[in-house]
Amino acid sequence: MFDTKPYESKFETVVAHFEEELKKVRTGRAHPSQLDGIKVEVYGSLMPLNQVANINAPEPQMLQVTPFDPSNIQAVCAAIRADQSLGFNPSDDGRVVRVPIPPLTEERRRQIVKQTSEKVEEARIALRNIRQDALKEAKRKKDAKEMSEDDLKRAEKAVDGIMTTINNQLDAIFAAKEKEILTI
Repeated sequence: MFDTKPYESKFETVVAHFEEELKKVRTGRAHPSQLDGIKVEVYGSLMPLNQVANINAPEPQMLQVTPFDPSNIQAVCAAIRADQSLGFNPSDDGRVVRVPIPPLTEERRRQIVKQTSEKVEEARIALRNIRQDALKEAKRKKDAKEMSEDDLKRAEKAVDGIMTTINNQLDAIFAAKEKEILTI
């Protein structure tokens, strides 16, 4: 019999990665994970922002970044401002950095949905690659006489069933995110 468990765990990894990628997508509401991809140059090396500062969202349209070391406040501001894809303009008062989240225009919302749909397609490509690997492994086992033709067909059906379930999961996650983005 063909074991689909390792491939199921790979499928779940793709879904988890997709959900993490969606957390970085801006929705018009402040969320600390929006600053996850930012690297700050401190102490002579690049470090993730969440390792040099505490990030929270005290208001729906504001992020507050509190550096652990106040001497790094200028570097934190510069790093946030340097990330053009976010389009944030932080300000500091010597202790904390405040990052106002500008409201999204309808055109910008549609653009973000389009970018998000590209992430869905990337996830689907990863799923198809895993599916191909599973089917190749099943075919290899059949050719090596480790499984019968009927077992091969059952394995293909099992993998395709898992694929359908995972694709539906991706669709549901994307639909929820799209609704969140388009909601004003």
